[in-house]
Amino acid sequence: MSDLKLRVKDMIIQRLKLEGMTPDQIEDGAPLFGEGLGLDSIDALELVLAIEQTFNVKIEDEASGMKAFRNVDSLTAFIAEKQPA
Repeated sequence: MSDLKLRVKDMIIQRLKLEGMTPDQIEDGAPLFGEGLGLDSIDALELVLAIEQTFNVKIEDEASGMKAFRNVDSLTAFIAEKQPA
């Protein structure tokens, strides 16, 4: 597991208070919303704030947010692409 992917999973667990869950229990390609982790719109807002604070990356609009939040793989790729050098 890449360092960034592990950091993303840790951030999700900590910010959403997913007690008892470990990073290896979050599947990289599983949906974050709905049948995957079962996150909702409140969780999405919390994750947007967490990403901005943790990785200094802004999610500009709803369309890019929906694309980024599909799963851990897409979120990690989004952060890696947008993160300041």
